[in-house]
Amino acid sequence: MATKTQTEVRKFMQGLIKRNAGEPEFHQAVEEVVETLMPHVLENSQYREAQILERLTEPDRIIIFRVTWEDDEGNVRVNRGWRVQFNNSIGPYKGGLRFHPTVDLSVLKFLGFEQIFKNSLTGLPMGGAKGGANFNPKGKSDREVMRFCQAFMSELQRHIGEDTDVPAGDIGVGAREISYLFGQYKRLSNRYAGILTGKGLSFGGSLVRKEATGFGCVYFCENMFNRIGDSIEGKTVAVSGSGNVALYAAQKALQLGAKVVTMSDSSGFIHDPSGIDRDQLEFIKELKEVKRGRISEYTDTFTDATFHANKRPWSVPVDVALPCATQNELSSDDARELLKNGVKAVCEGANMPTDLDGARAFVKAGILYGPGKAANAGGVAVSGLEQSQNAQRLSWSAHEVDARLQGIMHDIHEKCVWHGADGTNVNYVRGANLGGFVKVAEAMLAYGIV
Repeated sequence: MATKTQTEVRKFMQGLIKRNAGEPEFHQAVEEVVETLMPHVLENSQYREAQILERLTEPDRIIIFRVTWEDDEGNVRVNRGWRVQFNNSIGPYKGGLRFHPTVDLSVLKFLGFEQIFKNSLTGLPMGGAKGGANFNPKGKSDREVMRFCQAFMSELQRHIGEDTDVPAGDIGVGAREISYLFGQYKRLSNRYAGILTGKGLSFGGSLVRKEATGFGCVYFCENMFNRIGDSIEGKTVAVSGSGNVALYAAQKALQLGAKVVTMSDSSGFIHDPSGIDRDQLEFIKELKEVKRGRISEYTDTFTDATFHANKRPWSVPVDVALPCATQNELSSDDARELLKNGVKAVCEGANMPTDLDGARAFVKAGILYGPGKAANAGGVAVSGLEQSQNAQRLSWSAHEVDARLQGIMHDIHEKCVWHGADGTNVNYVRGANLGGFVKVAEAMLAYGIV
C-alpha cells in the first residue's frame, strides 16, 4: 500500500477499534476490507464526504435478548441471543443464525459485515445481517432443541419479516432447528410467510439449498482455473471440515474429476492418499449426519487412511485447498506450508477461514485465491432463490436451481476479475471487496444522509 493509504487505513482502524473494543474478529474482517477499499475511497470524494466507510462499519441496529428455556430434567436454562442487522441498502437483511458456545458479538458482527459484500456480489436484492445464540445443540435432545428454538423465536419474531429480515441457518442451525423456528413463528404470527430460508422441502424450502455453499465454492474454484485455461479435474484437493459445506464441496470436486484426500472435524483430520471416493464420502455423510460420530472413525473402516489428532490438513501437499470449517482455521504458518508444497488454488468455503497474514501471503504469492465473501456466496444465493420461489408460490427443479447457482457464481467471478484484474493476474480479494462495495455505496449515496 502507498504511504497515504497506509496512514488512512491505520487512522480508520484506530477509530474503529476504539469504538468496538474487544472484538478481534470484527476488527480483522474490517481491516481486510478497508485495506483494499481505501485507495478507491480516497479517489472518490463523494464516498469520503458521505462517510460511507464509517457508516458501512456501523450496524443499523443490534438486538440482544435473553433466551430462557427448560431442559429435560426440568432445570431452567438461560442463554443470550443476538441479531445484528448490519445494512439493508440493497434489500431486506439476510444472513444466517449460528448456535454455538463461541458465539459472541464480535463473531456476529464480523459475519454480518462480510454478509453485506457477499450478498451484494450475488446480484440479488439482499442486505447483510447475522444472528444466533451461545447455545450448543450438541448433546441436547430433540425436545430440548425444540424448546430452545421456540424460546429464541418468541423474541426474534418481533424483528424479522419477508420484507424486513430473512434469517437462514449456519453452524448449529440445520434442518431440525430451522423447522422448529419456523413452526414457532407460524404459531405466534398466524402467518405462513417466507421469513426463513433453509426450510424443509415440504414447507417452502428449495432444492439444492443444502448443497449450495459447497457446490458454489467448487464452481468458483473451477471458474478461477478456467480463466487461466485449466480445470480442477485431476487436481489433488484438501478439504477441511465435515459439515454441509465440506461434504458438498468434496462431492462436487469428485464430480468434476478431482481427488479429495482430506476431511476433518474438531478432533483432527483424516488423510486418505488414494482419494476419498463416492462410497467413502457417503460413509462420512452417514457418520456425521446420522450417527453424529467423529471423523477418526473413518480409519477404522478404511485402514489405508491415517488420522492426525488435533491437527488441520494444511501440511498435506495438494494442488487445491478448500477450507470449509470455521473462521481463522488456516494460519499464516499454514499458508506458508501450503505455498511451500506448491498449492495452486485456495478457495474458501467457510467465512474468513484464513487469518489476515495468511490471506496476504496468498495474494502476494499470486496463486488463485478465492476469498469467502465471493467463493462461499452460493449458500446465500440459493437462499435468495428460495425467497423468490416463496414469493411466487413456486418450486423450481434441482436442475433449474443448480443452473441458476452456476450462473450466479460465474457472475461473481466476473465481477471479481473486473474489479481485481492486475495485468494478467487477478487479486480476487480486492475484486470481491470492490465488487461488493460499489453497489451498496451507490445505494447509500442515493438515500442521502440516513
